[in-house]
Amino acid sequence: MAVQLMNPDGLPKPEVYRQLSVATGSRLVFLAGQVARDADGGKVGEGDLAAQVEQVYLNIATALAAVGGSFDDVAKLTAYVVDWTPDKMPQLGEGVGRAAAKLGVDPTKPVTLIGVAALAEPDLLVEIEATAVLD
Repeated sequence: MAVQLMNPDGLPKPEVYRQLSVATGSRLVFLAGQVARDADGGKVGEGDLAAQVEQVYLNIATALAAVGGSFDDVAKLTAYVVDWTPDKMPQLGEGVGRAAAKLGVDPTKPVTLIGVAALAEPDLLVEIEATAVLD
């Protein structure tokens, strides 16, 4: 595996993400922000943050599979959440958990969460970018 996830001594050790990743692979994959759309571009989970997060994670895995990778190769995520408040964390976690169960992966990647006023389309609640490293 090209990506090693860590919570080094001297930093907090969160349960839901890792503080850093060390990548040793030779191919970098920069994935555009993924949103809650199915393969045909149809809306998924309108008004439901957990459902949208789940679809986004599945889309990331689908994109990486197209280049010979998997969600395990993700080195870093950046999540943009509309009108973020801490009380939305359970919904976010639920969506991540459902996707991780379907994919059979550990979803605890380094992640930056950014609250935003809006995304490209009014029904979107979350958009997530991914950087992956493949051998």
